[in-house]
Amino acid sequence: MFGRRRKRNEEPADEAVEATAEEAGEEEPDEAEVRRVKLEPAPRPDGPWDVSEVGKPADGRVDLGGLFVPGVQGMELRVEVAGDAIVAATVVLKDSAIQLQAFAAPKREGIWGEVREEIAAGITQQGGTTNEVEGPLGWELQARVPVQLPDGKRGTQVVRFVGVDGPRWFLRGVISGQGAVQPQAAGLLEQIFRDTVVVRGEGPMAPRDPIVLKLPQDAQMVPDGVKQEKAGGDGTPVSRFAGGLDKLRRGPEISEVR
Repeated sequence: MFGRRRKRNEEPADEAVEATAEEAGEEEPDEAEVRRVKLEPAPRPDGPWDVSEVGKPADGRVDLGGLFVPGVQGMELRVEVAGDAIVAATVVLKDSAIQLQAFAAPKREGIWGEVREEIAAGITQQGGTTNEVEGPLGWELQARVPVQLPDGKRGTQVVRFVGVDGPRWFLRGVISGQGAVQPQAAGLLEQIFRDTVVVRGEGPMAPRDPIVLKLPQDAQMVPDGVKQEKAGGDGTPVSRFAGGLDKLRRGPEISEVR
């Protein structure tokens, strides 16, 4: 889904090591020794969570199969499709929204750094601009994406791409609306992202393939009552959210900048 890009002015690893070995009078290392070392996913003390880390993932969350999405009173939940598969969920709160999409990932390798580069390159090719910053959810990409306005004129939309690497999965969020331009308007959306539970499954998947979602059996799946912001009796995290869903509807086919 995403291709590996080499940074500008970056020497191939084998050429750089070969030159160093020649200068030091050492023997040339084999292929395994010159392979680029990948970093493992960073710790996630505040989420998002893997399903193995949560005792009752459905508590305060909507079961979409591959994702358990926290429920908030007054929110609208849209599921989005690519072809015949549901691959993303968008939570809308007033004039802000966050799109959630999970992908398979290598077992011992984080991919968010490379994905940011690829998203930025795609936006730049379309005439947009990007800025990589460290935000409340870690490293993110703030972008101005070219769009066509209702009157037919060309404009730009401000969005924030956030992401977290998990065990064999990667969760991406796209924040739009006021939450993308006003930090105070994004707090609840960011907390929803943190409290999302990812269900990767045990079946074989190619890295970067989307984790397919499903429609819940009932649009009113989030129990009433307020959940406490602390671990449950067994020490596993519980949802920080509760309340019913106003709407659950199918959204337009998902479109991505790559």
